[in-house]
Amino acid sequence: MKSNTRVGIGYDIHPLKPGRKLVLGGVNIPFDKGLDGWSDADVLVHAVIDALLGAAALGDIGSHFPPGKQKYKDISSLALLGEVKKKLTVDGWAMVNIDATVIAEQPRLREYIDGMRENMSRTLDIPVERINVKASTGNGVGEIGKGEGIAACAVAMIEGSGSR
Repeated sequence: MKSNTRVGIGYDIHPLKPGRKLVLGGVNIPFDKGLDGWSDADVLVHAVIDALLGAAALGDIGSHFPPGKQKYKDISSLALLGEVKKKLTVDGWAMVNIDATVIAEQPRLREYIDGMRENMSRTLDIPVERINVKASTGNGVGEIGKGEGIAACAVAMIEGSGSR
């Protein structure tokens, strides 16, 4: 089968909730609220997962790791990303690069971005130089701008001879 390149897009948003840890890109970030969700609710890694699955035409995060299933309760999203890497590799795909943006009014994320990139690089077994993470704000607009939630979007490129 001939090699080809594909691109996928991912997006995720979760509300902020007191009493939860804030985890983005597998980094625990000191903050008075965390993201609410079944797993650790890491919107950055969830967006990357959906981008990778989309590029490989393998559905979405919910079809592989359904919320409500006990084995995924509070699981690290990096563990889920590792499972997605395995699925893509078995299917003949290799990760080329990832570009992602986290949208959060608070906290400021600049000092945590290198750790996010390193965590995803290690999990996907690709050079950190192939992973870009940016931070933006909601400029006071909507749920994100009011500090009620955090969102992320990601684009991923894969290449190989996948079966789909």
